[in-house]
Amino acid sequence: MRVAVSGASGLIGSALTASLRADGADVARLVRRAPSAPDEIGWDPGPGGAGLDPAALRGVDAVVHLSGAPIAEGRWTQARKAMLRASRIDSTAALVRAMTAADPPPQVLLCGSAIGYYGETGDRLVDETAPQGAGFLAELVGEWEQAAQAAAPAGIRVAQLRSGVVLAVGGGMLGRLLRPFRLGLGAKVGSGRQYLSWISIADEVGAIRFLLDSGDAGGPFNLTAPHPVTNAEFTRALADALGRPAALALPSPVLRAALGEVASELLASARVRPARLTQAGYRFEYPDLVSALGALLAR
Repeated sequence: MRVAVSGASGLIGSALTASLRADGADVARLVRRAPSAPDEIGWDPGPGGAGLDPAALRGVDAVVHLSGAPIAEGRWTQARKAMLRASRIDSTAALVRAMTAADPPPQVLLCGSAIGYYGETGDRLVDETAPQGAGFLAELVGEWEQAAQAAAPAGIRVAQLRSGVVLAVGGGMLGRLLRPFRLGLGAKVGSGRQYLSWISIADEVGAIRFLLDSGDAGGPFNLTAPHPVTNAEFTRALADALGRPAALALPSPVLRAALGEVASELLASARVRPARLTQAGYRFEYPDLVSALGALLAR
């Protein structure tokens, strides 16, 4: 299989690329600069950019689109929102244009997405049948998925990867939390009762590869572990795994004062289950948080 991956240098993309190559797949990395290695394909997906030459996708069987500016870095100013939107929707549209114009087109598009689609769920457990939520992030994800779905009329199988919080020691939320927790400065956020839907990096990669190989898997798939936890439960589990206390709390007003609108997303409750993924037959390597943290921190 020849797979093209955007965002291949990111947390998920680098792990996916390594996993595919370890099993003999031919991986081409989409880069936003002049290619400097045989495995790179240059593209310019930004507004007004040249996009991607359809000829560059000749021989590509599947595309995994993972690029996008980080959601939780900095305040959501109007300029920042525009950047977040362009990095997802404009890049997806450019990729779809190239895929549908290629001869022959790649057979599969797995496009990054997020459980932010559901908005605030409170204590309610939701799956892929739940409606779209409200707020900037839910609207952004909805438009992102629509941009990817535009490839379907060309006969391309499209699946949206609605990822939860991906746990990895090399980056993401867990990577940022390890240092303060190791110093005994771990803290729950807000009330601590809001739900966190998480997935280990091993299962994130495993689920993406499972969907790549599943010939009829299309539409949205929640990439989250089967057992979401509250923020307080996550805080205790991480502190216990590190053998450190975590008695502090970060009050909601402090977070809102520091981060503005984005704090609402960090304080939101997202209790999501991977119904379609498990129904399709995927078996989680780390279905519970304790085993996932144990494996991650043992490396």
